[in-house]
Amino acid sequence: MEPKKAEIDRVDRALLRALSVNARASGAALAAEIGVAESTVSLRLRRLQQLGHIRGYRANIDLAALGASLQALISVRLVKHARVQIDAFRAAAPHWPGVIGLFHTAGADDYLLHVAAADASDLRDFVLQHLAEHPAVAHTETNLIFEYVDGDGWQDLVK
Repeated sequence: MEPKKAEIDRVDRALLRALSVNARASGAALAAEIGVAESTVSLRLRRLQQLGHIRGYRANIDLAALGASLQALISVRLVKHARVQIDAFRAAAPHWPGVIGLFHTAGADDYLLHVAAADASDLRDFVLQHLAEHPAVAHTETNLIFEYVDGDGWQDLVK
């Protein structure tokens, strides 16, 4: 069982909301936005990171501008649910070229792999080289992503 995360208060929640809009905001800007001292922001940020509420800061990169204009979600069904095979797949998949994310799911499929590729040929090569050849993989189904829109409904969770 995972340990329960420490409770967060109004200031922590306001800080998380402000960071979700602009993770590069300065301490002074964050302090002014949420109405606290800059030293409070520094202490709160450190605490939120230590508690695991803030897992990191990332740049939102335009993959198409880097030549990876095709993205797909690939459903993966494993041959069997042996711990060794699951662990091997889980250890390898996030590091394959083009992988954006890996989701362990419930239902008919075991994993959902989010990948980026330059084109359909590169995507086909990815599936053949990494999924079709992997001993733990029984079946895959590839769904092309036509459009992705960021959601902000999760912000209701920090109110």
